[in-house]
Amino acid sequence: MHYPLTWRKSSYSSSNGGNCVEVAYQPGHTHVRDSKAPDTGSLTVTAAAWRTFTSTLRPR
Repeated sequence: MHYPLTWRKSSYSSSNGGNCVEVAYQPGHTHVRDSKAPDTGSLTVTAAAWRTFTSTLRPR
């Protein structure tokens, strides 16, 4: 089943041209793209891989 992607910009992104990423979620997958170049494609990873990645970014 195809789900439309709803992209969300990082809450750490600024409006003055900082480095930004956007993510979109689908059941079982997370899509990641550069918000300044959204037409260049995206990276798709499993939901489990995304959780592992983001858990390493959080302070413990």
